[in-house]
Amino acid sequence: MPSQSAVVFTNKARCRDCYRCLRACPVKAIRMKDGQAYVVEDRCIACGTCVRECPQGAKTIRVDVEKVRDLLAAGGAVAASVAPSFAASFTSAQRKRLPSALRKLGFTFIAETAVGAFHVARKTAQLAGETSEPTICTACPAVVNLVQRYMPQLTDSLARVASPMVAHARSLKKRLGAGSRVVFIGPCAAKKLEAQQVANPAVDCVLTFEELKDWLQKEHIDLLELEESSFDETPGPDSRYFPLSGGLAKTAQLATDLLDDQTMSVHGAHDVMQALETIAIDPKRMLIDPLFCPQGCINGPAIACETTTFQRRSALLEYVRTRNLGKGEVPAQECDISMRYKPMPIAENIEITEEKIREVLVRTGKSAPQDQLNCGVCGYDNCRQKAIAVILGMAEEEMCMPTMRRLAEQRGDRIIESSPNGIVILNEKLEILSMNPTFRRMFLCTDALFGKSIHHLMDPEPFEQLVAGNSRLLRETVSHESYGLICREIYYRLEHDNQYVGLFTDITDSQTSQKKFDDLRAGAMNQARQLLDHQMNLAQSLTLQLGESTAQCEALARRLMELAQEK
Repeated sequence: MPSQSAVVFTNKARCRDCYRCLRACPVKAIRMKDGQAYVVEDRCIACGTCVRECPQGAKTIRVDVEKVRDLLAAGGAVAASVAPSFAASFTSAQRKRLPSALRKLGFTFIAETAVGAFHVARKTAQLAGETSEPTICTACPAVVNLVQRYMPQLTDSLARVASPMVAHARSLKKRLGAGSRVVFIGPCAAKKLEAQQVANPAVDCVLTFEELKDWLQKEHIDLLELEESSFDETPGPDSRYFPLSGGLAKTAQLATDLLDDQTMSVHGAHDVMQALETIAIDPKRMLIDPLFCPQGCINGPAIACETTTFQRRSALLEYVRTRNLGKGEVPAQECDISMRYKPMPIAENIEITEEKIREVLVRTGKSAPQDQLNCGVCGYDNCRQKAIAVILGMAEEEMCMPTMRRLAEQRGDRIIESSPNGIVILNEKLEILSMNPTFRRMFLCTDALFGKSIHHLMDPEPFEQLVAGNSRLLRETVSHESYGLICREIYYRLEHDNQYVGLFTDITDSQTSQKKFDDLRAGAMNQARQLLDHQMNLAQSLTLQLGESTAQCEALARRLMELAQEK
């Protein structure tokens, strides 16, 4: 069971042993055990990539709707801070009615998180201008988690500024007073983890757009049936661009030219990680504005809409234009938005040595460099990484498809070689490609016949029938007199390889034994018949002799009686 603090976890019933999540996970925070994938909480940065990539829907983001229900039921002020990417998740008509829906659910104050984004962008730009080192923007919690856990040497480069979510929540709590609660609503899984990690948390709970839409559906709230209404707070100029790559620079009124060498906006796990690795090697002054999801927050794992990324981008830009870009009132900064970040490197309890790596490679048949295919099917970039994962208990040796295929082929070869049946394989010209030891023994041949026609050993007619179109032949009893054999034979065609297989079962001994048994049975029956005749003749002879003896005895008795009377 996942812990209560886990953000992403696996539905075991749906996990299908495909390694898709492991291949997609940028930090390999997936443990494979008994063919199922488990998210390792201590390694997970909660980016939600596995949720987006899993074809079976086996990866799930924790649902916190009941927790929000409890907050609302407790009474008092409960504010909803809605991420600006909502414009990409809802249609134009729905956007105009979303505040009404949130009020209907029980929220007392509805605001756009873009209010906090405005101050975060300005503060980040200010800090970047005061240092000669690289500055990494901290709006994206997945990036912050990545740095703290996997690149702790870059932690000091994180701008000491809270994310727009935290900054806005602090502002809302100061405005609404003691006892007020704040619920953030957005497309991000990492925001749930961020809310748990921040000391003296300003955010009481985080919902995704998926959770919100499911909740509205269960409450039978149809956005299109509600009246239009406005948010209770207006963000500053350009701050609604934040969900897009380059949005922070735009909000901070920095250069957004793609060729600018002082500001670099990157998105997507691969590019973000490359950018961070680059500044780790060459820490020159630069503002890095990273968003972990491809194209930014509009492609978050819980964006909850079926449109394409480019359609969502267009929808967000349309929303920005309809909100009088640049003419809104600039909100005052009402609270401290600073934040300090600490390294949280992953501690490995198992020592990784070259000897251990070599042992795993040998066990999986990869001791030679040419055997290390680095195909990536298992989810790891190369065989060495996979071997390290095996040592750490994160992967199983059986995950290597080329190795398992090789073992299966070897097992199949051993089965054929040790089969008590004779097996021969021919090509389309009926030339011998392979034969096992039993076939050689049965038909008194050697490997010298490889490449020769089967007619050198036997009548090729069954194989010719296969070539002519029959897919399978079964012959019960076939006599090969020149070899002293009687066989049961099966012939079939390997369609994809265009090869023909003959399987011969030697039943000579059983046929000979059957004949001997039949002869013995016939002899026994003949002897029984002779014995029966003898017994009948004997009985008749005895009966005759017994009759004659009885007559003589009767005559003798009468004579004795007559003599007695005469006296």
